[in-house]
Amino acid sequence: MTAPGDVTLLVVRLSDSFSDFWAALARELGVPLVAWAPAEPAPPPAHAGVVLVAAGGREPEVATLLPQLALPRDVPVIVVGSTASHRLAAHIVAAGAADYFALPDDRDGLRDALAAAVQRRRASLGRAALAQLEAQAHAFRDIVGESPALKAVLERAARVVPHGDATILITGETGTGKELLARALHYGGPRAAAPFVELNCAALPAALLESELFGHERGAFTDAKTAKPGLFEVAQGGTMFLDEVDHLAPELQGKLLRALDQKSVRRLGATATRTVDVRIVAATNTDLPAAVQASRFREDLFYRLNVITLELPPLRQRGDDVIQLAEFFLRKFGAQYKVPQPKLTPEVRRVLLAHAWPGNIRELRNAIERAVLLSPPGTIAVAELTRRPSAPAGAGPLPFPAPLADIQRAAARAMLDTAGGNRSEAARRLGISRSRLQRLLEGQGAADEEGDPN
Repeated sequence: MTAPGDVTLLVVRLSDSFSDFWAALARELGVPLVAWAPAEPAPPPAHAGVVLVAAGGREPEVATLLPQLALPRDVPVIVVGSTASHRLAAHIVAAGAADYFALPDDRDGLRDALAAAVQRRRASLGRAALAQLEAQAHAFRDIVGESPALKAVLERAARVVPHGDATILITGETGTGKELLARALHYGGPRAAAPFVELNCAALPAALLESELFGHERGAFTDAKTAKPGLFEVAQGGTMFLDEVDHLAPELQGKLLRALDQKSVRRLGATATRTVDVRIVAATNTDLPAAVQASRFREDLFYRLNVITLELPPLRQRGDDVIQLAEFFLRKFGAQYKVPQPKLTPEVRRVLLAHAWPGNIRELRNAIERAVLLSPPGTIAVAELTRRPSAPAGAGPLPFPAPLADIQRAAARAMLDTAGGNRSEAARRLGISRSRLQRLLEGQGAADEEGDPN
C-alpha cells in the first residue's frame, strides 16, 4: 500500500527540450523523479503520483498520447510545451490534461501548479491509506465470537489482510463461516474495490464448471451462441472464492493450476490467452491431504493452494460464542420478521451450550429463525431449537430385514438428518460423493455397481 507521502513525479519524454530542468524541479518539490519515453518497450511505471508530459515541439502528439498512458483518473497530468497558444492549451486540456504551460515563460506557473498537484495528491493518498487501515481494522466485524479458538484464526487472518496477492485455503466443517471469512479477507484488503466472485465447485458438472471459470467463444460448443467471459475475467483485480474446491474434476484441477501459475486463462474455443490478476481464496470441508493420498486431488494443486491455511473451529469448540451468535440471530430475525425480540432464559442457554451443533453456525442460524417464528411472541420454545424432522410413520432406525435399496436409503436419510439437512456434510461423513448420496436418497443405490464409491 502506498504511504501518504510517497508521491512520484513521472516525466513522459515526448521531447528532450528543457530536460535539464526536471531533476531540479523534482528536488525543489521534494519528490522522486522517474522518466519514461513512449519509444521504450516497457510500459510506463505504475503508481505515479503526478505526471508531467514534456512535449516541447511535439505538442500535437499529446492528444493521442494521453489515452495510451491509461492513467487513473485521480492522477493529475500537466503538459509542458514551447508554444504559447490558448487554442493549443484548450485542446490539450480537453484531451485529459489538468493544465498546459509553455516554457520558458511559464516556469513559475508550472512550479506552482506542480507543487499544488503534489500537495493534493499527498492528501488524497493519505485519505486512501487511512480508509484502508480502517477497513482492515473492521474487516472481521461481521464475524461474531470471542472464543480463543476463533480469535487465534482471526489474528492469523489479520496478518494476511494487507497482502492482496497471497493465496489462502480456508478449511473447517460445513457451516463454520468459510465464505464470511473469505469476504472479510477481500473487503478488508487492497483488492476491496475490485469484484469478489464466488463459485461453488460442487454445484455444477465439470463441463459447465469449465465454461464458468474460463469462459467460451461463440461456437465453442452447440449452445454457445455468444461469447461469454469466464469468472476469472469477471474477477479481474479482485478475489475469486472457490468453495468446495475438493469437488473439482481432475481435468479442471490441472487447468486451475496452470491459470494460477501463468496468471492467464484461455476461453473454450479460443486460441489466445488473456492475462488475469486475481487472488484465489479456496475453501474445503474435507481433508485435502487425505484426498491427495487417495489420488482424488492433485498434489501440485494442493501445494499451490495451501500457501496460507486458515482453519475455522467448529461451533462445539467455541464455548460461549454459541450464546453470542444466538443473540445476534435473535436481533436479526426479530427485526426482519417484526416480532418482539426474545430474551435467552437460563434454560435456553443451557440447551444451546449442551447441543453439539453438527451443522455449526448454519444449523444454529436456522434453529433460531425457526424458534423466532414458531414460539409464542417474545419467547423461545426450547423444543424448537433442536427439533429434528420426524421419521416416516413406522420407520425404525434402519429397516431390516428389507431390500438393500431401502436400507441404503434409510441410512442416507438418517445421516442427512444428523448433518442438519446439509447434503455436502452428509456425503462427507458417509465417505461418498454428493451425486452418490442423491442416488441413495432416491432409492437407486442397489442399482449401482458393487463397490462404486461415486
